[in-house]
Amino acid sequence: MLEELKEEEIVNKVGGRFKLSTLIQKRLVQLNQGSRALVNIDTHDKMSIVLQEIVQNKIFLNLDNDVEQADDLDTVVAAAEAPELDASDL
Repeated sequence: MLEELKEEEIVNKVGGRFKLSTLIQKRLVQLNQGSRALVNIDTHDKMSIVLQEIVQNKIFLNLDNDVEQADDLDTVVAAAEAPELDASDL
């Protein structure tokens, strides 16, 4: 068994065992379909790659239970930021 799965930290980070299982499964499908790994580790074991992506906060499940990459989140957050208000606008 992989060491990361023995720790509760990874379960809590994702939001529970069901979400962790879902995230792992969906990300493994993406990697098997040719997606590139988001971490640099010296292994071809896709499960280890996925776990490191989770530990390093590179991937997460969105509200629709789809895999999101952390850099995609930065783009969404930047687009959704509210404009600064000037006191004269009030």
